[in-house]
Amino acid sequence: MPPVQPTADGLSHRAEPKPGPSHTAQRPPRFSASVSGPLSPRDVPFSWRPGCPLPPRDLRAIRLSYFGFDGTAHTGEIIVSASVVRQVIRVFAILYRARFPIRRIEPVDAFHGSDPRSMAADNTSGFNCRRAVAPGPPQWSMHAYGLAIDVNTVQNPYVEAGVGVQPPAGAAYVNRSQIRPGMAYQGGVLVSAFSSIGWGWGGNWSGSPDYQHFSVNGR
Repeated sequence: MPPVQPTADGLSHRAEPKPGPSHTAQRPPRFSASVSGPLSPRDVPFSWRPGCPLPPRDLRAIRLSYFGFDGTAHTGEIIVSASVVRQVIRVFAILYRARFPIRRIEPVDAFHGSDPRSMAADNTSGFNCRRAVAPGPPQWSMHAYGLAIDVNTVQNPYVEAGVGVQPPAGAAYVNRSQIRPGMAYQGGVLVSAFSSIGWGWGGNWSGSPDYQHFSVNGR
């Protein structure tokens, strides 16, 4: 309780407590990224196998900062080709500064190499030795070269014309005119960040857009 102090009018008044120091919002930690590698087959036990177009020694694992949908900073890991490490770090630094929300960032090996399981978990990932999902003759996906990244797979689904939406939960985000957190759209920070390093966006594919997909050559 504040003390009673006499004043010039002879009356006693309680002294008002002095204001304490102002509190400022705690700043989030600075963006960080660390690289490990070359990798070995045991580092990618489910996403790589003999016959894949890229050997594990040409892959790198990047541990980096990202903001979650909870508005707080987290650390995830993504595996990509050694040739694009600097570019990938630059993209995620841009997204971090913009506080662009990402659900999770884990290697596909956390899902035993299953792309459907990774997508259903709204996971952001890079390397996975698998075939391309785009219509056309069978060919290796750019993920098999470590040169593609899928971001927020539920908010940015793959819409295959006449077939359906992958992952199924992504059906709630097929209407791209209703922009919500975590979505990729032309002029938005996610598409712009990848454009700044020259990567193409699967959202530009005609007929079967893949809104989650970014790669060095747009395929």
